[in-house]
Parts: sequence; structure tokens; C-alpha cells
Amino acid sequence: MEHWKLTIGNEKRVPVINLFYANIRYRFWTGKVIGLKLTSYDNPELLKAAFELKLIEGWRPPQKTKQEVDLIPTVVEILNKGIKDKISQGCSERYIKDARRVVTLWKRFERANNIRNIEIDKLSEIHLSKFIIRPSWGPKTQRTIKSTISPLLCMPKLTSAVKLHKPLSKLNKPIDNISEVINEIKDYNRNLYLCCLLTYGCLLRPHREIRELTWGDFTLDLSYIKLSGGRNKSGRNRIVPVPSYIKEILVRGESSNNIFTNSIKPPNPDYFKTLWSRFKRVSKLIEQDQTLYSFRHSGAIDIFKRTGSVTKLQKAMGYSSINVSLTYLRGLEVPELNEEDMPMI
Repeated sequence: MEHWKLTIGNEKRVPVINLFYANIRYRFWTGKVIGLKLTSYDNPELLKAAFELKLIEGWRPPQKTKQEVDLIPTVVEILNKGIKDKISQGCSERYIKDARRVVTLWKRFERANNIRNIEIDKLSEIHLSKFIIRPSWGPKTQRTIKSTISPLLCMPKLTSAVKLHKPLSKLNKPIDNISEVINEIKDYNRNLYLCCLLTYGCLLRPHREIRELTWGDFTLDLSYIKLSGGRNKSGRNRIVPVPSYIKEILVRGESSNNIFTNSIKPPNPDYFKTLWSRFKRVSKLIEQDQTLYSFRHSGAIDIFKRTGSVTKLQKAMGYSSINVSLTYLRGLEVPELNEEDMPMI
């Protein structure tokens, strides 16, 4: 009587079906050999059951040859499978777009380095480091590529071994002539004008918190903005006062409507980034290191200089702790001590 045994193993971080038959160990990463379009990465338990059924029906593995290696999924196959998983999990369109771009970049990397169709078990830290850490990519791009490819590969040990250089602190230069700049923006684009006012006056973040605002986020008298924890970076519920110079230009719409589009759908994720880039090209007031976040930083400086309170700054910024607020102030190069605070002779 013939004896065989099936197990699920883990070969270099990838699930594998082990078949022990006639004193030989066979390894299968896909169901190709039994006519099944399924990989061990998809569902190892299901693939094992399929092999078991075939063995009961009389199927036997071919003589062991180098063809076995061809059954190992490639890096590209694993990446594409990862994207399908993320889509089914409801990940954002932005992440899916970035993930597809990473696959395209990886394919180019394979061609340029003569490693086309490299199997997942041959992927090394050296490959990933060479792919991610490139002189032509800045620290931000490298971090984005790494954070995008890591969940697709499902190899945390391998991706965490790729060490990125810590970027130098970059100051988004505050804006001294706020009123003058705001008036110039008012003449350029009404939505950008309102975005900058909210960024400065309410210290909200422009690219999500402000862009996604609906009239329902405001109190009926437009005096406060209420944001749930899922709508802001800190994860905490926030209630933000609306200054009178912002409230007086607001015209309340339907509660479910976005304040910029006057419809349920908000502007696209790059909307304000694009508007700012275009405005910056024609402005005579904006400096090179000034961004949309410069308005938020300028507002933070104004609050701290007027109140001298780190606690009030923490609440205004929506930070989780005073330590974060102190770190933020140091990043803005705002002195925490005055001359009169120093030792006297």
C-alpha cells in the first residue's frame, strides 16, 4: 500500500505544501501541477485539501526535477495578490494607486538589474534596499515606497531590515505678513482662500480635515467645528472655535454637503495641493519654504505668543500630549524662555 503525507510548511516566509511520497519530499507553492489556479499564499489550507483529494483519486507527483522551482510564486505575483487583498479590505483609492505604482517600479527594477521574475523565496534584504534606497529618491519618497510595499509582501522582518536614513527636520517657514498673503489668495481662488483661513484660524490640517469638512461639522451658529476621532490625525474628538473673521464669510448649506463642492462628494485628495502649487507660481509674496502648513504653523506661533500657554496650544493643535506640543514649538524655533527668565547677576 502506498503511503503519502501532506503538511503545510513555511519556506523562507512563504507558505508551502509539503508532500512526502516514496521517501521524497515535494514542495508546491501553487496548484498548477494538479490543474488548479490557486497558490499557497492565497489559501494554504484549501490548496492542501485539493492535493489530498487528487492523491485519493490516484494522482501522483511527477519525478522530482528543477520544474519544482517554477512553482514558487514571483515577487510580482505576490505584490499583485497583495493589492487584491487590500482592495477586498476596502483600502483607500490613494493607497491602491500607490501600490500599483510600486508594482510598476518593481518591474522596472527587475529589468534594470537583470532579475526578471525573481521568485519570492529569493527576495533578499539587499534587493529591497537597492530598490527603496536610491539617490534619486528623497527621504519622503523612500518612506512612502517602503510603507506601501511592506504590507503587500507580508514579510515584516525582511522589510523592517531595510533601514532608511532619518530625514533632517524641515521647517515649513511661517508667514509673517498673514493679512497681505490672505488677501492675495482671496483674489486668486475662493476655495483656497477659505482653506488657508481655516488652516490659520482653526489650526486644522488642510489636506484631509479641511478638505472633507461638511456643513454638518459646524454648529448651527457656525461658532464651532466638531470633528470625530476618525476624522483627524490624533484620533481624538475635537471641538474647534471658529474666529469671527471666518464665520462672517460662511454661508451655511445642507448638512451632508461638503463646504467646498456644495455636494456630498469632497474635492479630490490633491485638490488643495494643486491649487497651492499654481498660486505659488504666480504669487509675489510666498517664499520657497512656505507651504499650506505654514498657515497652521503661523497660527500656532500666534496663539503661543499671545497666551504663553503650551496647554492651550496643545488643545488648539489637537495634540495628544504637551510633549508633542513642546517638540512642535522647538521645530518652529519658537523660544520657550524669554530674557527675563534667564539667571540674573
